[in-house]
Amino acid sequence: MATREIAGVTIEIDDDGNMSDPSAWTKDIAIAFAKEQEIEELTDRHYIVIEFMRKEFEENGTGPSIRKLNKQSGVSTKELYQLFPGGPAKKAALIAGIPKPHGCI
Repeated sequence: MATREIAGVTIEIDDDGNMSDPSAWTKDIAIAFAKEQEIEELTDRHYIVIEFMRKEFEENGTGPSIRKLNKQSGVSTKELYQLFPGGPAKKAALIAGIPKPHGCI
């Protein structure tokens, strides 16, 4: 498994560049990943999605689809694309420190 340094910490990453060990995630890592994705600031709305992603992963072993995010997180699809441009489920999973959800390209 590959490793990389982010936010001053060495982490293991999978083939998609997502964290292999979600328990190693911190908010500092989230902020650093967000900046790499050209998201300059993580707002409370971002953290609603991030926390939902982490909870779903913990309970189900995978992150939620964009449809489930829309229906159950309280954040509309339009807002998801504003918060995480160019692929909300994939980018949110990366920032949340979980593997890319099944079904994401």
